[in-house]
Amino acid sequence: MYLLGYDIGSSSVKASLVCAETGKCIASDFFPKQEMHIIAHKAGWAEQDPQGWFDNLKLATDSIFAKAGVTGHEVAAIGISYQMHGLVVVDKDQQPLRPAIIWCDSRAVPYGQKAFENLGADYCLPHLLNSPGNFTACKLAWIKNNEPELYAKIDKIMLPGDYIAMKLTGVISTTVSGLSEGIFWDFKNNEVSPELLLELGIEHEKIADIVPTFGVQSRVSAQAATLLGLKEGTPVSYRAGDQPNNALSLNVLEPGEIASTAGTSGVVYGVLGSVNYDPKSRVNTFAHVNHTEENPRLGVLLCINGTGILNSWVKKNIVPEGISYAEMNEMAAQAPIGSAGISIIPFGNGAERVLQNEEVNASIHGISFNIHNRNHIIRAAQEGIVFSFAYGMEIMNQMGMDIKKIKAGKANMFLSPIFAQTLASVTGATIELYDTDGSVGAAKGAGIGAGIYKDSTEAFASLEKLAVIEPDKENEAAYKEAYSRWKSLLEA
Repeated sequence: MYLLGYDIGSSSVKASLVCAETGKCIASDFFPKQEMHIIAHKAGWAEQDPQGWFDNLKLATDSIFAKAGVTGHEVAAIGISYQMHGLVVVDKDQQPLRPAIIWCDSRAVPYGQKAFENLGADYCLPHLLNSPGNFTACKLAWIKNNEPELYAKIDKIMLPGDYIAMKLTGVISTTVSGLSEGIFWDFKNNEVSPELLLELGIEHEKIADIVPTFGVQSRVSAQAATLLGLKEGTPVSYRAGDQPNNALSLNVLEPGEIASTAGTSGVVYGVLGSVNYDPKSRVNTFAHVNHTEENPRLGVLLCINGTGILNSWVKKNIVPEGISYAEMNEMAAQAPIGSAGISIIPFGNGAERVLQNEEVNASIHGISFNIHNRNHIIRAAQEGIVFSFAYGMEIMNQMGMDIKKIKAGKANMFLSPIFAQTLASVTGATIELYDTDGSVGAAKGAGIGAGIYKDSTEAFASLEKLAVIEPDKENEAAYKEAYSRWKSLLEA
């Protein structure tokens, strides 16, 4: 018996096949092998063809079945993880009316700002837990105002994961977690916000029916079964956005637990046990995968745009050609904690929500031509990224989150011993690194939703811990001094 997990990203679609009995991934693959095309007709726009997601899903599905020597009839349940905050609109025949407006598209910012001003902070923050910002609801408002004829043809709106579930089953549905990430959900009244819909001019009937995050949401249709080699009637039993799903993949479900990723951008995602928000909306609060009205579980999302992209920029522009990231880490280790006085502000990848959407750009401070070299700059870049995490985590602390442990997959920036050790030492948190990914987490989520696993403890019993990094108490003062210097430069 196997579990099938999909992770629908903006770069690729990954599929993993997990043995339900052992919890081990027996095959995985992703398509396309080059990054998926993003359509950008204007600066700040980002769209993708949703059919392209499904086409790549089919390629990945075919590949893993061939690798594993397994047929789709042996799959007991399917789970979906997906890129958050996107918008797919379909007509009554379930056909997309236009390309999807994806997470990194910024055209809806003015609509979110206007809604925030009209509804007021006293409504938006206690009810929606966020400013409407540039999220899915405001992307739909952009379509209504700029493509009115197309808007009139919309039958239902969906997030990317909802679209994939529709393609698998023929049924259109969504989840409370998904609606909350689109800033549709009123946490005080436990319903789709009528005030937000009225403000944006959106009809309630365009919102899909709500299904539980875990549970039999719908079943594979005859058409999809034939196309993908699956068994008709196989349950789709889990669905979540990529960051809540990453937290699930690391078994991060209870208050105070933290999941992190550090790729091109960086994310710290923590769980709150009460409904709360940041008054300045510098971090976002959404319903976590296990949230209920009776037992609140909120995911607080800190996103830093200028993360691995800074490390990549240093590799392309500072170090000699041919040097690998592993060799860069070795070079950085030659420099002392604090990089002998160099501080790098890493926010060179656009506006940062943690800085209240200011675009401060990246900058290097404190270089002395007499003592500094490449090693110091490489280390200062990694430290600057860590310090941006710590800066955002201070906001999470203010919201009542006591951060003692951070869980992450051993990948990207977490492959750097300096990055991981600095993060542990500045925040005082123990870091645990695991062997997992989003598609495997989605597969196990499907196992929970279908009742194959009794709970998350059983589902993630096989989760392999690869490393533990404790704070460096001996050098605590040096880490804290470097962070204090960095923070003073940022705030100046």
